[in-house]
Amino acid sequence: MPGVLFSLPIMKAAQVIGIKQPIVVQTLPDPLGTPGQAVVRLKAAALNHRDLFIQEGLYPNIRLPVTPGSDGAGIVESAGSPADQAWVGREVIINPSLDWGHDPRAPGPNFRILGMPDPGTFAENIVIPVANLAAKPAHLIWEQAAALPLAGLTAWRALFTRAQLKTGEKVLVTGAGGGAALFALQFAIAAGAEVWVTSSSLDKIARAQTLGAKGGINYRAADWAKTLQAAACGLFDVIVDSAGGDGFASLIELTKPGGRIVFFGATAGNPKGLDLRKGFFRQINILGTTMGSPADFAGMTAFVAQHKITPIVDRVFPLAETEAALRHMESGAQFGKIVLTV
Repeated sequence: MPGVLFSLPIMKAAQVIGIKQPIVVQTLPDPLGTPGQAVVRLKAAALNHRDLFIQEGLYPNIRLPVTPGSDGAGIVESAGSPADQAWVGREVIINPSLDWGHDPRAPGPNFRILGMPDPGTFAENIVIPVANLAAKPAHLIWEQAAALPLAGLTAWRALFTRAQLKTGEKVLVTGAGGGAALFALQFAIAAGAEVWVTSSSLDKIARAQTLGAKGGINYRAADWAKTLQAAACGLFDVIVDSAGGDGFASLIELTKPGGRIVFFGATAGNPKGLDLRKGFFRQINILGTTMGSPADFAGMTAFVAQHKITPIVDRVFPLAETEAALRHMESGAQFGKIVLTV
């Protein structure tokens, strides 16, 4: 109508607008879904170290401004295709692994993680492919559900797809306190494994034991690997690691002949002084992994629902305090996932 102004629907989103600059909550146009996509009104989102790395300029091919965030849970508001209308109104979690491809062994050339370059979950609304929606496990509240996707998917693939964990095996999870490490602990225990942990914090080791860990060791202690081997009465079938660094050589020492080391990070850098002879004489399998395929995500969510696994949430911040949440993550004090309520 002449003389009448129409405004586009708007939403709030937390954005990285500059490297090593505070994240800013801005007003943006509401996203619109196209065929094959859905618009999800987010109830909660969760942080990953990837978000911090993007803010610090430590992630490849950064494109700014960007709305980070790979983890989210919410309610489907609309779907772009008539065939997908059954999703509207449903409570969902989001698979952050985009365009994995057709080979379950490894992602294809178009693979990317939600939250950069694609707009992520630190927002009130998000557009996501319908194929990346999954029903929210009914036993989880929003904050717990939002904590699950990326770290849960990473831990699931590491343990079950790559390491092929079996009931009764002995597992070591390094760095207890991080989101993926805690999921690996919870998943392995639910699968019937005996689980031990490492951490630089005795408090985190104690808290891991309340979740079912058999015991743990401070990896900064002298001869920690020998002490752990004695406490665990032997070597480990499976070791899950995200640190790498010089401590990786000790993981070789702690692995049974024919055992598996599966790793999905290198926060401590590349290993030095690694004795490869011990690896091949013991027939040790060293398995790299990250994220997961659609089949991995489906298996993970079904496992969580079956075993009523509850993600560990460290702290909850409102979306307006995303910068404070990132600084809390940077401190390294968290035990579990840091979550934003939207």
